[in-house]
Amino acid sequence: MKVSYSGIEGSFASIAASLICPDAERISYRTFQEAYAAVEKDICEAAILPIENSYAGEVGQVTDLMFHGDLIVAGVYELPVVHYLMGIEGSRADQIKTVLSHPQALEQCSEYILSHGFMTQSCENTARAARETAERADVSVAAIASKLTARLYGLTVLEERINDSPDNTTRFAVLKKQAQVLSEEADPCYNVEDNVNSILMFTVRHTSGTLARALSVLSDFGYNMRMIRSRPLKNKNWEYYFYTEVEGSLFTEKAKQMLSGLRYECGELKVLGTYQPGLQLSQE
Repeated sequence: MKVSYSGIEGSFASIAASLICPDAERISYRTFQEAYAAVEKDICEAAILPIENSYAGEVGQVTDLMFHGDLIVAGVYELPVVHYLMGIEGSRADQIKTVLSHPQALEQCSEYILSHGFMTQSCENTARAARETAERADVSVAAIASKLTARLYGLTVLEERINDSPDNTTRFAVLKKQAQVLSEEADPCYNVEDNVNSILMFTVRHTSGTLARALSVLSDFGYNMRMIRSRPLKNKNWEYYFYTEVEGSLFTEKAKQMLSGLRYECGELKVLGTYQPGLQLSQE
């Protein structure tokens, strides 16, 4: 099996991919879009991409890929994210002026960065930030990344656990082609009604009350909504689509009735998959 991810060795996506699919051949891509496209083009069987961080929120680029693409979610896993400040050998924390990292990591450590007056520079992922820090060989430059990344690129940890939230966690989705997921009969998510969550994306017509009516359909059929958020449509100014996660399966007879009612209220409706919640990854 081949799986794609965005980043290089040592990035949190790389760590997540190694824990979710330890026996797979893991293929690195520079961007989320390239990793996603690798599955669409049958280069890989699955893409492992971050969808949300407990502190910084959704990963909008991946949400957009899921809305506009054809892959569905085959699993969601939670990875605790611990950030470290790291510099070249011989550097000290009081010498640092500029920190490099992925925008989400910079946001997750924003209070720490602000309190130290650091300038920031965005990189494609945390591991690239570490590699660039090593290449610059400048005692005033540091990276924010995982402890594993410091070892990989020969950097010295200057400060530990600098995230603003001690419970910092990123959720990673396993994305596959729908035909492949539905053919995996051993997957328990598609054979039960309870103890699973499901993901839906939809648009509503620009008439009064359509969003409220769409949400009432979920309620009428007993689907508890765990979250809902909106994203702008890229081809229509000031129009939006909605991402929601609900408790329950979307592959039951009750679900078929609910989805029929929802389609009546929605302009576009996508079923993104059903997954077992609360699956934790451990780096220990």
